[in-house]
Amino acid sequence: MRVVMIGVGYVGLVSGTCFADFGHEVVCVDKNAERVEKLNNGVMPIYEPGLDRLVESNVEAGRLSFTTELADPVAEADVVFIAVGTPSRRGDGYADLTYVYAAAEELARHLNGPTVVVTKSTVPVGTGDEVEAIIARSNPDADFDVVSNPEFLREGAAIEDFKRPDRVVVGVTSERAEKVMRELYRPLYLNETPLVVTDRRTSELIKYAANAFLATKIGFINQMADLCEAMGADVQQVSRGIGLDNRIGSKFLHASPGYGGSCFPKDTLALSRTASDAGTPVTIVDAVIASNDRRKASMAERIMRAAGGSLEGKTVAVLGLAFKPNTDDMRDAPSLAIIPALQKMGATIRAFDPESIGEARRHFEDVTYADDAYDTLRGADLAVILTEWNEFRALDMKRLSDSLADKILIDLRNIYRPEEVRSFGLTYHSLGRP
Repeated sequence: MRVVMIGVGYVGLVSGTCFADFGHEVVCVDKNAERVEKLNNGVMPIYEPGLDRLVESNVEAGRLSFTTELADPVAEADVVFIAVGTPSRRGDGYADLTYVYAAAEELARHLNGPTVVVTKSTVPVGTGDEVEAIIARSNPDADFDVVSNPEFLREGAAIEDFKRPDRVVVGVTSERAEKVMRELYRPLYLNETPLVVTDRRTSELIKYAANAFLATKIGFINQMADLCEAMGADVQQVSRGIGLDNRIGSKFLHASPGYGGSCFPKDTLALSRTASDAGTPVTIVDAVIASNDRRKASMAERIMRAAGGSLEGKTVAVLGLAFKPNTDDMRDAPSLAIIPALQKMGATIRAFDPESIGEARRHFEDVTYADDAYDTLRGADLAVILTEWNEFRALDMKRLSDSLADKILIDLRNIYRPEEVRSFGLTYHSLGRP
């Protein structure tokens, strides 16, 4: 099939590349000429394991291309995806649909023959109706259907998620559109991937409901971690004990400094605003949002207490800046709240992250960036693990102990066993464990 992907951000680039790898002919379109030029030169604008090789192989095969020109690709397309950003609107938390509606208006002028227009961007309930109205106004003669097809990609595992998903959700308003979407995703039938076909509004809500539920699991276990600390219990054993219940499941039950990233913060806010406007507030989600904000803000206080009550004049080695491992994404990362707070407390920051230092330079001032984990420890009094990158999971504890003046390790991801770390003479602090 001939596919156009409007927007080559995270979702658009991964989705377009994977569709090309399925054998479809894909043109990715973006207004950012610099980004398109980089992609045409084989330079990835994001870090996602394996994506560079997948892009290269499909470009060489002639199935994948990048351009700033929309007209010809849309005119020849069977399916056009809208995969532009929907960030939280400043001031009120609503999803900003400016780019979605602009893309709909522009593509409408170039539709030629039966075309399925798909919203891949995460959008509030009813957005598909408005996209349909915009296209109809802009091109009254257009023969088209508007479909909702939300993405469920995890950063760091996006290619696997696309090719072996738990499910594919499609919201349609016609049999014709359903037939096209089934053909588009036909390569997944070999994996017996469930295709959930719904009406359009239900499809839009599924994405928000899924992310809000996962965020709620994170918020719940983080509050259980605080309770474990107060009661002398172990949150990791609590997580295991409840996660083995098939009704609950083990995923997203790991104590942390709070969730971040491109989805959970903005999607929970958008769902909250949508529900409030509909007169059915989602008070559970509202509580999760507030709890997560408080948790990230409280981490600097926790670090200060672990350091003996003062960070004045101390050098803190920060290991990890991205919101999770295997990505360079720092959107709403806990580090964005923690590092400035530590600096206000008088701390000097040395930091290292395997992929996100370039992005970090845009967010932080007066931070010294190291070349690796051990270089971060140079001259430091204490160390804090913020992101559970694999290379931080087997650090040389003797070297760590010898490097840190105050011999304090604060592990905000519970990577290590307390007794093991303490055997090297380190004072060890983690979340929700005695």
